[in-house]
Amino acid sequence: MQLILNTMNKFEALGLGDSILKAVEDMGFTEPSEVQEKAIPILLDEDTDIVALAQTGTGKTAAFGFPLIEKIDANSRITQGLILSPTRELCLQITNELKNYSKYTKGLHTVAIYGGASIHDQAREIKRGAQIIVATPGRMQDMINRKMVDISNIGYCILDEADEMLNMGFYEDINAILSHTPEEKSTWLFSATMPREVATIAKRFMSDPVEITVGHKNTSSKNISHEYYMVGSRDRYPALKRLADANPDIFSVIFCRTKRDTQKVAENLINDGYNAAAIHGDLSQNQRDLVMTSFRKRQIQMLVATDVAARGIDVDDITHVVNYQLPDEIETYTHRSGRTGRAGKNGVSMVIVTKSEARKIKALERILKTTFEKKDVPSGEEICQVQLFHLANDIKEAEINHEIDTYLPAINEVLEDFTKEELIKKFFSVEFTRFHNYYKKAKDLNNVSEGRGDYAESSGSSVRYFINIGEKDGYDWMRLKDFLKETLDLGRDAVSRVDVKENFAFFNTDADQKDKVLEVFENFTQDGRSINIEVSKTSGRGGGGRRKGRSGRRDGGGGFKGKRRSEGFKPRGSRDGGNNEGGNSGNGRRDRKKRSDRW
Repeated sequence: MQLILNTMNKFEALGLGDSILKAVEDMGFTEPSEVQEKAIPILLDEDTDIVALAQTGTGKTAAFGFPLIEKIDANSRITQGLILSPTRELCLQITNELKNYSKYTKGLHTVAIYGGASIHDQAREIKRGAQIIVATPGRMQDMINRKMVDISNIGYCILDEADEMLNMGFYEDINAILSHTPEEKSTWLFSATMPREVATIAKRFMSDPVEITVGHKNTSSKNISHEYYMVGSRDRYPALKRLADANPDIFSVIFCRTKRDTQKVAENLINDGYNAAAIHGDLSQNQRDLVMTSFRKRQIQMLVATDVAARGIDVDDITHVVNYQLPDEIETYTHRSGRTGRAGKNGVSMVIVTKSEARKIKALERILKTTFEKKDVPSGEEICQVQLFHLANDIKEAEINHEIDTYLPAINEVLEDFTKEELIKKFFSVEFTRFHNYYKKAKDLNNVSEGRGDYAESSGSSVRYFINIGEKDGYDWMRLKDFLKETLDLGRDAVSRVDVKENFAFFNTDADQKDKVLEVFENFTQDGRSINIEVSKTSGRGGGGRRKGRSGRRDGGGGFKGKRRSEGFKPRGSRDGGNNEGGNSGNGRRDRKKRSDRW
């Protein structure tokens, strides 16, 4: 009782009313987070604009949700508050949290507006009376264009995860939406970082905003330990399996860079008997809902996700975040790791890297001001030991089902010739043999040696590859270059020195992209044909293509002279396999970020 009173006093000190305090008690909140302590009193006491910089998982929804509910007139049916969020998952999450916060505020209705659901059903919900609308920018702009929603009288506009909305290409949508709102409204901007585009919106649509910062940009929670495992380029997936087997109670999110990798890793895990699923932009809303419901119920132990699709995943007690591949941008790693170690609990962020990516770990340590512990991938013997003791502990903690009592005489008769020790051995052998047989001849994944075609990078910074497609497959140098950039999801000039022959071709990438190139094209097929890539034995020296010389051609026989012929390729606005999961394209932050924010 005393604990409840102390908790209530802490939230009451922020200036919250009785209805909110009662909801806080029901939800079991123990004490305000830093962003709540800083933002709530300001937003309650003043009608002001605010810019709040805080990482994911710091309690931002309550920081703007509590004051918004307090300020809304629940007796009026007009829309008074608009919250914009980047993804459907986050939109639904915010809506559900606001409903929990306002369950003792009679007459207050919050409606979620997002793509993938009936726009007419959503319009009917608003027409019935929605004082607060939570929306994704794309669907909101669509409803404004169709005159299905009126936001001309709102008093409060909240931009949640503003940097991610802009990163997904919603800059024009946000500008258009805000142009339909009154100038005298209060705008509350919550963001993990403050890139140029966020600052531009703040300057254009906000008046002398109060600024608060929780922590520092690119900092990591003290509750999260960071560790990395160095493996060969072909051993990422085996390493992932071992990390899962070495942590039997793992409840994790596994991050991949592209939708294709996400689906492939999830399918492999499922085929190998793990409780896994994928979430990415190609899933329908119904599929996403089913996956997230199963994950929240812990029917799924490992959720494989892209960075964009993972926005809005707010599930308690995630034990591990696994970076199957490191992201392009350093700040994205902070978003990933922030999925664990919440509410004062400890979490682990694991990174699987190859030898050429070791420098990225150093960059993370320097910028996040934390230490990454280098660990060995568990051996087969270590995993067997962990699993054996985990099984023993499960047996120890299991509740006895007395419904089997009637069968005990017959069971005792079958087993009466065995000693206690023999029974234990037999029981564990039944349950444990699968792991033992699988791992008894397992190789050492920590012995990072160069595999087939993995010759050491030359003294230069480029690697030359052989690929078994050429002119007979319809490729010239430019078509092949575009195909490679599309498939590998690399930057504009990452593929170079393309030399196309009749039956095969050569090309170059930077040395630090070698592992990714080989991994992407492992077991790669197109139209039923296997496409293979190997590192050329003349890597770094041209490998069959001519050097720039008297001919002036940089790309051998299929190349160009003088002017670059790159008009056929347009930069992609999304980090996630080229498709913008937010439903808009071309305004992604990828090509605009400063070098200091990237590797």
